[in-house]
Amino acid sequence: MSNIVLAQEAVNLNQGLAAIGYGLAAIGPGIGVGLVWAAVINGTARQPEAQGKLMGIGWTTFALSEVLALLGFIVYFIASA
Repeated sequence: MSNIVLAQEAVNLNQGLAAIGYGLAAIGPGIGVGLVWAAVINGTARQPEAQGKLMGIGWTTFALSEVLALLGFIVYFIASA
């Protein structure tokens, strides 16, 4: 084997870089969840009779934000392999 191939096998950074990437990717859904529930709380405070509608919208957008985090977790496993 050549020295370049040996050096590539000795230093495998894929798993560490994938973990850093997932950590950075998890920031977005975290901010999104915070914004969603802040909007639900503000809307409920302004218009208490709309709480039922706002909670439905809040749970839906919360699930969409969390799906992004789960996709990032899947990409982590794909990238670290």
